[in-house]
Amino acid sequence: MLFKQLKYRGDNFSYIIADESTRKAVVVDPSGNQDVLTELIKDQKLKLDYVVDTHGHGDHTAGNEDLKSVFGAKIVAHRISKTRKDVSVDDGDILNVGKTSIKIIHTPGHTPDSICLLVDGKVLTGDTLFVGECGRTDLPEGSSEDMYHSLFDKLGKLDDKIEVYPGHDYGSKPHSTIGDEKRTNYVLEKRTLEEFVEFMSQP
Repeated sequence: MLFKQLKYRGDNFSYIIADESTRKAVVVDPSGNQDVLTELIKDQKLKLDYVVDTHGHGDHTAGNEDLKSVFGAKIVAHRISKTRKDVSVDDGDILNVGKTSIKIIHTPGHTPDSICLLVDGKVLTGDTLFVGECGRTDLPEGSSEDMYHSLFDKLGKLDDKIEVYPGHDYGSKPHSTIGDEKRTNYVLEKRTLEEFVEFMSQP
């Protein structure tokens, strides 16, 4: 599997996942990085099948239509997302890119439509989990209650060795592991739901 983490404009990460045998590929969160993504896809002679948005915020979806126009890719988002999409996905769905399988994990909290992508020992966490932090829940449609369940009941139950690749470069390093985040991320300290909601409400 070909896997590339990119940061070109600002602090947003974009990702390319490709099956090396078929050269079929997916971009996760174009995030305004479409120029460098287009160049890389062409240089590597990849066939872009999908553009997946981890959620509908504009800093992540910027570039969707450009990549769709250039490569004929289909835009993928959670079924309740307001993003203009060609393919709707839900929790537990599998997106196949050549021989590479990507599992969808619905992780609402930052937004209702937030998803994470589990592929080949890696989880792409969008704005749900960062290195050393988690996504905000005080924006419109955010929910601290949902974030609690997404962090502790879904991501927190993944194997500690799973590598974490976030949507923004906010931490001390560009990627981490579930185990490292459990040990060092203050957001993931053991709390009840009520304690977590109170914690997230603090300025």
